Amino acid sequence: MLRLRFKLSFEDLYARDGLARVDAAFLQFLGEADAGLRERLLAARESPPPAKDESELLIALAPHLEDFLARLFGIEAEAQALAAKHHELAPLYSVKRQFVQRRALHKVKPEDATPDGFEFSTELEFARQITDWLKDEAANADQLERAARYAAWATTTPAGKEKHRHGLLFKTPHKLDYMRLIPVHTELRPRNGFQLTDAGTDLAGALDEANYCIWCHEQEKDSCSRGLREKGPAAGFRKTVFNVPLAGCPLEEKISEFHLVKARGEPLAALAIIAVDNPMAAATGHRICNDCMKSCIYQKQEPVNIPQAETRTLKDVLELPWGFEIYSLLTRWNPFNLGRPYPRPPSGRRVLVVGLGPAGFTLAHHLMNDGHTVVGVDGIDGLRSSRSPTTSRARTGRSRGP
Repeated sequence: MLRLRFKLSFEDLYARDGLARVDAAFLQFLGEADAGLRERLLAARESPPPAKDESELLIALAPHLEDFLARLFGIEAEAQALAAKHHELAPLYSVKRQFVQRRALHKVKPEDATPDGFEFSTELEFARQITDWLKDEAANADQLERAARYAAWATTTPAGKEKHRHGLLFKTPHKLDYMRLIPVHTELRPRNGFQLTDAGTDLAGALDEANYCIWCHEQEKDSCSRGLREKGPAAGFRKTVFNVPLAGCPLEEKISEFHLVKARGEPLAALAIIAVDNPMAAATGHRICNDCMKSCIYQKQEPVNIPQAETRTLKDVLELPWGFEIYSLLTRWNPFNLGRPYPRPPSGRRVLVVGLGPAGFTLAHHLMNDGHTVVGVDGIDGLRSSRSPTTSRARTGRSRGP
């Protein structure tokens, strides 16, 4: 049975006055941990900061929101266990970047790339061993040399690639051929009703993408979010070889920021960052859109698979106890949303939304959080009446994607 902390009730999660109490509880929680950070948040709500300062503020707030949500729902142990899974996988990505890509591939000659009897049970075991050896390189020089030859073999040779085809540690980004962006092969996926045939990536795969990202919001070059522009102060968006503008995420989602927080082992806060601009993330991710990928800073090699990382971040939270309630709450109360941390007072306006595809239901969500009363209608073609062989058609509107 759900019992919220901070003297809050389940009903508070679904009413404006209750959400204001949630916000007050968070501000008190934050102030007790870091009074200065609380004042920065309140000041940012009064006067929106520049984008880079906003990013720095959200990233600083992330561990506090992570702790607050876990305590609010009484899932501290489960949240810590999920964070531990992130930290457990961390050696994979540091060793991949620093040892495999920068050392083995650059310093081992092709003729020296060999497995050389080097054995280990899992890639994570390999990464942990390398991490330990690197603490004293002089004493472990011979082992590191053999490991580098193995890593070069696993990464560059057909036999090595075949052996590690299901792993992550020895996979490197391939160069892009814009005339052959999608490899063509036949794969039959049996469908059972509306069951998805693509389960998406797992946690290790999502963290691989988050660590592959160079977190370029820090240089204000996060083209995945804001678009990849030509040089010059008034330049427009760069275009692909197919003349498609690289405008980035249509929602301007804070992608680089959520990747950094996710890689840091704070999945609840990562989802909160996503939900600022994309509260309906359950309908996006790897199923619908890749404009962010097309505008990734990596234009000559395989881009970061942002949609997969986004979907996995949502799934990680949904798999926690009360995960849906946490996600649902973040679509209404979100301290990272500086302009509207919780719904505005009733406006007295009534709005009709016709068509409840992804664009329609997202619009309806924002209108409701802006205080408006919303009615949504949609139409379904092809429904056959049980009393007549003729086809009944609803003409109130059709669902359209964005």
